[in-house]
Amino acid sequence: MLELRPNCECCDRDLPADSDQARICSFECTFCRDCVEQRLAGACPNCGGELVRRPIRPASKLQRFPASSQRIRKPGDCPA
Repeated sequence: MLELRPNCECCDRDLPADSDQARICSFECTFCRDCVEQRLAGACPNCGGELVRRPIRPASKLQRFPASSQRIRKPGDCPA
């Protein structure tokens, strides 16, 4: 099950569980659409994998299967 991490690892932008701006790789590294398009060229800076739109978990499932609250930041700056 996806963790649905709460923020962009580059800019720390909030990415709630219902955000259509969240992008993830196969390891669930999480970034916002703006960072993916403007800074990362569609590739995860951690693993090199493709970054795709994160699915939205139905609100009816969030109470039983909540999103993660652990914020993760990429050490140092993301590529400019």
